[in-house]
Amino acid sequence: MPDLLVNYWPHILGALSLLTGTIAAVHAAMTKEDVRSAIGWVGVIVLSPLVGAAIYAVAGINRMRRASLAAHHLPSWTDLPDPYLSYDAVHEEVAQKFGYRFAALKTLGDRVTRHQLTTGNTVLLLDGGLQAYDAIEAAIASAERSIILETYIFDRDRIGLRIAAALVAAVRRGVTVRVLVDAVGARYSVPSILGHLKKRGVTIEVFNGNVIMGLRLPYANLRTHRKIVIIDGAVAFTGGMNIREGFSQEFAGDEAARDTHFRLTGPVVADLFAIAAEDWRFASGELLDDPCWTIAEPGSEAGSPMLMRAIATGPDKSLETNHKVLMGAFSVARRTIRIMSPYFLPDRELITALITAARRGVEVDIVVPARNNLMLVDHAMTGQFDQVLKHYCRIWRAEGAFDHSKLLAVDGQWSYIGSSNIDPRSLRLNFEVDIEVLDTNFAREIDARIGAAIGKAKAVTLESLRARPFLWRLVDRILWLGSPYL
Repeated sequence: MPDLLVNYWPHILGALSLLTGTIAAVHAAMTKEDVRSAIGWVGVIVLSPLVGAAIYAVAGINRMRRASLAAHHLPSWTDLPDPYLSYDAVHEEVAQKFGYRFAALKTLGDRVTRHQLTTGNTVLLLDGGLQAYDAIEAAIASAERSIILETYIFDRDRIGLRIAAALVAAVRRGVTVRVLVDAVGARYSVPSILGHLKKRGVTIEVFNGNVIMGLRLPYANLRTHRKIVIIDGAVAFTGGMNIREGFSQEFAGDEAARDTHFRLTGPVVADLFAIAAEDWRFASGELLDDPCWTIAEPGSEAGSPMLMRAIATGPDKSLETNHKVLMGAFSVARRTIRIMSPYFLPDRELITALITAARRGVEVDIVVPARNNLMLVDHAMTGQFDQVLKHYCRIWRAEGAFDHSKLLAVDGQWSYIGSSNIDPRSLRLNFEVDIEVLDTNFAREIDARIGAAIGKAKAVTLESLRARPFLWRLVDRILWLGSPYL
């Protein structure tokens, strides 16, 4: 055998390369829905024998195989009898109050998401870590029967330890607590919060397996970026905020990063619970069907404002759901589209939808931070700005502390809030959760939040981009080419 390897290793290597390359190329061609993605992966595989197939095996295959929980009867409004089903929004009423274009957007949501647009919800905007962490801590302290918390990052810092102490206290008074942290996000602080919580009796799991040196290669791109906290099946918190003291003015002062979070009640809480419970079962194998997880009755009447829908997105059966909803929202806009995102790297389809809206006369404003925490992403963003600026859209660099908020409003009526950035990770690779809100008062509140940032922002112009040194513009474009992997 050793002689055979010595004498024929080039032939063996060639045959192995041909076999693995063929299998990988066929898999890419048969499973990728985007022709550019398929061509790109086939090119990598063909031009890099063995290495290309190995890269594809690690980064190109979606290994997520999550069992649907629909058959397991998780508490959800769709499983409950009247009068709960009366909270589902009616198409004709949406058309009468908001117009047929938003009724059409409701139909789109009905067809591409797993949850209904419901009435009888409330939302409270929590501007900054000081408000959000205090509200979450207070809600945990008031819990009587159950808490589920899912997050991307849960740092072991002063804010993290404070939230952890509230969870530990809840466990000690008999509340059932489940905490799910992303396997990569859990290592943003060392040592992580995981051991601290486990030692004190909190049931905790990591999403997508154990990590080695902060990374588990086969699932490096498949992270839960969701932020969900649900108390007693009655109150939920969601938005863009991780658990980190850098977002609290109490500890970071004027340098604290900004973010926006939300406190929700009503039928939408049931759908957020279903999303978090599905993630928990995927990570732990436990089905959350005990009586302590029963969804509380809403305090408002069916048919009352506000209209909301929970939108789950991820590299499983909900692939690109956020992308589809955003495409629909941009297509129905008539007056304004306002976007705030820390990482703005839309694909060609979303860019086309934005510039088409702008060409129709819609005012399109996009706000990104002047100072970004991810410099490579910032350069890639800058390399793409000209594609929207050339076609009547406006881009603003918000001055001051880094703003991590993900906010979007259309025509002062429809809003989109949650964990999704407008970048390839959020649109294709991460598990995200967002909320669409159809309510004029709330949309005006989001408009005002974005407008306040624009008031302190500096406009990005084509002239300023072209005035940058050639070397920096080249760096921007090179990093933009790699934006699907940033």
